[in-house]
Amino acid sequence: MSSRKRPKRPSRRSGGADLLFLNAEQVITCSGAPSARRGSEMKDLDVLRDAAVVTRGELIIEVGPRRELQRRHAQATHVDCAGGVLMPALVDSHTHAVFGAPRFAEHELRAAGVDYMEIARQGGGIHSSVRDVRARGEKELLELAKARLRRLASFGVGTIEVKSGYGLTLDDELKLLRVIKRLSAELPIRLVPTFLGAHEIPLEYRDSSARRREYVDLVIYDMIPEVARAGLAVFADVFCETGVYTVSESREILLAARSAGLKLKLHADELTSSGGAELAAEIGATSADHLAAISDSGITALRAAGTVATLLPATMLFLGKPSQAPARRMLDAALPLALATDFNPGTSPTVSLPLVLTFGVSQLRLSAAECMIAATVNGAAALGLADRVGQLAPGYSADLALFDIKDYRELPYWLGARTCRGLWTRGKACHIHNLDVT
Repeated sequence: MSSRKRPKRPSRRSGGADLLFLNAEQVITCSGAPSARRGSEMKDLDVLRDAAVVTRGELIIEVGPRRELQRRHAQATHVDCAGGVLMPALVDSHTHAVFGAPRFAEHELRAAGVDYMEIARQGGGIHSSVRDVRARGEKELLELAKARLRRLASFGVGTIEVKSGYGLTLDDELKLLRVIKRLSAELPIRLVPTFLGAHEIPLEYRDSSARRREYVDLVIYDMIPEVARAGLAVFADVFCETGVYTVSESREILLAARSAGLKLKLHADELTSSGGAELAAEIGATSADHLAAISDSGITALRAAGTVATLLPATMLFLGKPSQAPARRMLDAALPLALATDFNPGTSPTVSLPLVLTFGVSQLRLSAAECMIAATVNGAAALGLADRVGQLAPGYSADLALFDIKDYRELPYWLGARTCRGLWTRGKACHIHNLDVT
């Protein structure tokens, strides 16, 4: 077991039948401090053999030697892990999962040499999804997103951040956030809603600097107060990028969001080094995401602020970009790294977080262990949930994933494979495939 200090067991009560998870080849606990991991800490998975896990209702109550737990919990319902790998359910801390139509035509345009920003200038990209979402009702968006999130969860993901951002009017942003709220009530997985009204400057506000300012004011003085009043989001986010929102605009929007009681995230330095990482550190953002073009000063600032750096390698690969975020340099600088899918219709249409772990190894040069921490403990930290999600430890949420592999290093190895046999969130089965539960 890890020598790091375990978090104290929360005082929450947990009712319901006990589940006893047995016969896993490896139990990966990721146990330790209830905070983001840095540097060499990202290699410490705490790999147990001949171990078992006991859950009661929504919580994990024990992790330890199989024989001892089997003796003490003989009346529990047994879950036979059949020689697989049992670990904390994965955390996908950056998605745009509520949208309408896919944007496959843009994939071919990029192959023909039209870059991302040029597609946006022509009214494509995010603007295309905005037009589509504005034309759809809540029920249709709900059903589309529900199917996509179930597929994402089937890869072993128990917690998913979901952003708005394809509405860009007060009514349409609220519509998207209401859809996320309904999804959270109807699906067994945990969803974390983020308001992203500053995803783009809408086309109808782009004809003058005065009109652009009108939209920034709309976000600050209309959207944010209404989102906060209705309790529809935990986080606010801004796409801070050359050609989208400036550092000054992003700061103003996010400070207004913080004043309204929202936590902060930031799309930062995805395509150019524009000071986004430094801004995320300045305002105390929980995470700064993308960071493919981060500067050395940005790395230093994020480290000092304790902000989680969420890397999205599938996005850069899908866009055909020649470079990725400097993950090893960031890790060597003791910056906590998370990995996420960035699931969206234009630049990362993947629902497979394990595939992103593959890219973490092959593209970012991280070890398998570092990728696993990045998608569990640090993914939870990127959502402010590190004290309750991302570890198999007493007092943590009973969020477990069982994979049909013999060694955790196989999870990022099998390219694109769905090896998840079972997923439980808050102790409830979300995805079960050919499992013996008695």
